[in-house]
Amino acid sequence: MAIWIFLNSKRNFKPSIKDLTIFGGIFDLTSLEDKLSQLRAKTVAGDFWDNTSSAKTILKKISIIEKELELWNGAQRKKDDCEVLLTFLEEEEDSASQNEFQSELDELQKTVDDLELRLILSGTEDANDAILTIHPGAGGTESQDWAEMLYRMYVRWIERKGFSYSVIDFQPGDEAGLKDVTLEVEGEYAYGLLKAEVGVHRLVRISPFDASNRRHTSFASIFVYPSIDEEIEVEVKPDEIRIDTYRASGAGGQHVNKTDSAVRITHIPTKIVVQCQNERSQHKNKATAMKILKAKLYQKYVEEQAESMKELESQKTDIGWGSQIRSYVFHPYIMVKDHRTKLEVGDGKRVMDGDLDELIKTYLLMVATDKTKVKMAES
Repeated sequence: MAIWIFLNSKRNFKPSIKDLTIFGGIFDLTSLEDKLSQLRAKTVAGDFWDNTSSAKTILKKISIIEKELELWNGAQRKKDDCEVLLTFLEEEEDSASQNEFQSELDELQKTVDDLELRLILSGTEDANDAILTIHPGAGGTESQDWAEMLYRMYVRWIERKGFSYSVIDFQPGDEAGLKDVTLEVEGEYAYGLLKAEVGVHRLVRISPFDASNRRHTSFASIFVYPSIDEEIEVEVKPDEIRIDTYRASGAGGQHVNKTDSAVRITHIPTKIVVQCQNERSQHKNKATAMKILKAKLYQKYVEEQAESMKELESQKTDIGWGSQIRSYVFHPYIMVKDHRTKLEVGDGKRVMDGDLDELIKTYLLMVATDKTKVKMAES
């Protein structure tokens, strides 16, 4: 199947069929349909629901493929509609037909944008859920407050996307903000999208904690791991981990947790530490912490295989000047700038309200383009 787009969508441009050009080339829908048939066949097996986690993973994959096929088929229908409208316009041009064509063209462009993003997110784990962590840099209350601002920003983005999330671990700041937070984000391509946010985020503002109203610069780091499904096996040997329990922090009062239900797991060979305290049950917290540990171990393995561990670790540990991927400036002017893509957004409030799609897509497109250039150079 080929997707076509109109190259010049200005209203004062007189369109013609020849102005429709191929976008992206041919996509193999047959293999996608075959994969969908294979997955559907598994759902009718008698023992399908014996493993609930595996069953949910398969159903999620079916949903993703069905939506992707509908996107391609919808794009084909919209492309056909545009061609018909163009034919009418060539025969007799009027403002009503022009407006109808423009509306259909806008819909086609939106569908093409969605397809373009799907094609970019073709990595093994891109369709997975994501585990997102936020950690403030040096600076005490200032950085901890900035970390909480980022936490609210991502929660709003999650809600905008129609995703869901659960707080696995939340360590409040001493005076304000947070010391550390871990979220599990559930949604189609959650990891593929959020991996664009990995790195150090810088804030410049007049500090609400400074009586002299001076300008402060704060840093916080974001890291994202793919949530591992049942089909990926990660071995964690009992003698390689240390499990500690402690009393979960809370708001106090009658709801305070009086038992040592929070769990911290240390993987001794890699020194990876994970913790979970969101459940009252120690058993559930342990299971969640093990899930996060396996996700981090799997990601570590993938990074080592790709020989990129050094770069990613530097992004995590160097939370300061010169390492930021994005700056959020609120004084003396307002602007959000991604230093990787050079994209600038003047409406900083909109970004902080969770409107991150343009920033995310621009970065993912840049990465995909760079990879394509490398492949072409090698060939």
